[in-house]
Amino acid sequence: MSSILTNNSAMVALQTLKGINKNLAMTQNEISTGKSVSSAKDNSAVWAISKVMESDVKGFKAISEGLSLGESTVAVGRNAAETVTDLLVDIKGKITAAQESNVDRDKIQTDINALRDQIEGVVGAAQFNGLNLVDGTSTDDVTILSSLDRNSSGNVSASDITVERQNLSVSGSVTTQVYDGTGADTGATIVNATPEGAGAAVNSGTAAPTTGTASFVDVAIASVGDGFGYQLQLDDTAGANSLGTRTFEYVADSDDSTQDVATNLYNQVSAFLSATDETNYTVALDGDTVRLTRANAGNELSVTIEADTDGNTAGTSSGGLAALQAVDVTTDAGATAALTSIETLINTAIDAAASFGSVEGRIETQSEFVGKLTDSLKSGIGSLVDADMEEVSARLQALQTQQQLGVQSLSIANQAPQTILSLFR
Repeated sequence: MSSILTNNSAMVALQTLKGINKNLAMTQNEISTGKSVSSAKDNSAVWAISKVMESDVKGFKAISEGLSLGESTVAVGRNAAETVTDLLVDIKGKITAAQESNVDRDKIQTDINALRDQIEGVVGAAQFNGLNLVDGTSTDDVTILSSLDRNSSGNVSASDITVERQNLSVSGSVTTQVYDGTGADTGATIVNATPEGAGAAVNSGTAAPTTGTASFVDVAIASVGDGFGYQLQLDDTAGANSLGTRTFEYVADSDDSTQDVATNLYNQVSAFLSATDETNYTVALDGDTVRLTRANAGNELSVTIEADTDGNTAGTSSGGLAALQAVDVTTDAGATAALTSIETLINTAIDAAASFGSVEGRIETQSEFVGKLTDSLKSGIGSLVDADMEEVSARLQALQTQQQLGVQSLSIANQAPQTILSLFR
């Protein structure tokens, strides 16, 4: 049956053409945007996932910039600490030279003061964007945002890298350890004070081994208390291999044990012998006992140790390198004490440089990881929402052909009622 009111063929052709045009519009949108999912309408689940991942990419980009800033800041601190270490090593060379009695110690002290001022300048200039990690103006640690961690529930937490500030300041108050010698106590005992270590113990005063192939003196720290001052004096002025007179001092604090006192005196004597390349004498440490040995016979080695309990204040300083202010090599006692002091200061600078170096390496590794993670997230987003251009181009060609055929089909369907006119001729 033919009808001029209802053209079923035209309706079918029209619906087909509408579907083709809709698909063609979607394909053209993919080509123009480059995305198969460009809005929540296209695929709400995939679109939501991609948007969360895009927000993470934005966050990691900011983290990467922060890590770069933090790495530069820490690098400034590390370079400053390394430079200070080199300058302290130079000062140690000056102090070592001052151990000789026939040098101009005043000129050496002038050089030491100049190097100390240089250290102060380096520490003051070691800032990046106004942040100085080595000047000791603050004890608060610096945190650098390193990551945003998202768990399976979608909750986000921040991770930080902590940078510990280091105090390499030369300025600040310093109290020098002083033994005033106003009182004597049984804080130390001299034992085995005869050639070859034989004989009765000597409880106080001076021990003088005279002859023998290997004489030694054991100095045992018997007691210790807050403010106890100890003075160990070596006196060997006879013979060609004379050691001379050297004095080593230490003031204990409330945290010191007898072994701590013995260790400090041992370190001072050991540093002196090492700096002067002295091979005729050796020093050893056994718990709270310091052993002094004279290898060659023919000279007297007098050892005197006293301890006073007058309440001297132990040496303290408010700056990490403030003890540099107390370095004075113009006297024998000052030159000897400076050897131990400079070793402590060098270790302080080395520890600071090592701490910064460790954190800087960690920041660098994290920065590389964040870069790779960002690339992985971008790749994941692309796989979710990016259009397959090869597939889209092939589909476009097919839809354009279908559109042309659909138009022709609709045109044919619309011409069908014209045949009914022939019935009325």
